[in-house]
Amino acid sequence: MSKMNLPNKLTMFRLCMVPVMVIFLLLPTSVIPWQWAYGIGLVVFALTSLTDMLDGKIARARNLITNFGKFMDPVADKFMVIGTFLAMLFRMLNPHIYGVPYQTVFVIIYFVAVLLVIFRELAITSLRLVLVNVSGEVVAANMLGKIKTVCQIVSICFLFVEPLVDALICYCDPTFFLAHLYPCSYLFVGLMLIFTLWSGINYIKGGWKLISTDW
Repeated sequence: MSKMNLPNKLTMFRLCMVPVMVIFLLLPTSVIPWQWAYGIGLVVFALTSLTDMLDGKIARARNLITNFGKFMDPVADKFMVIGTFLAMLFRMLNPHIYGVPYQTVFVIIYFVAVLLVIFRELAITSLRLVLVNVSGEVVAANMLGKIKTVCQIVSICFLFVEPLVDALICYCDPTFFLAHLYPCSYLFVGLMLIFTLWSGINYIKGGWKLISTDW
């Protein structure tokens, strides 16, 4: 039996880190201060995201591209992103437990964004499965899909970073006029939404041509 190659091992490592990240983010402030939760969460998420870049580079450099890798790499990305998004959403909806205040408007926008991301990823994953069964082709993520993933990762990083920066600024200046507004999070959640929908529509248009159906 052949052994799993290094890029695929990195992909599986990223997948295995998802429940670790989610469980950690769901710990209340009575267990760990939110500053520590966000700081450690940022480090863990950043290191885990780094494997997404490394597995692709290694696979291309060493000619280790496999159908398993082409399929599981975006699946691991989806689990990592959606799991973290949902854990952060739970924190936003329970500030009395987690100690980080968010504006109601931002929570609503973020909630809609998370729903759209989940719907998009479910639709694309379903299409990928159909393509495998019908045409036998495993379609790897295209450039728009990769930009979408980067936008999602950057959005999550700002969800961790901005409250920490905000808390530091408010500690130094309690009258800070942008307190608890998180403008960078607004910006990158918006960009994430644009590329999530754009890449989803583009993937469906391209994939639909490969499907032969009986009408």
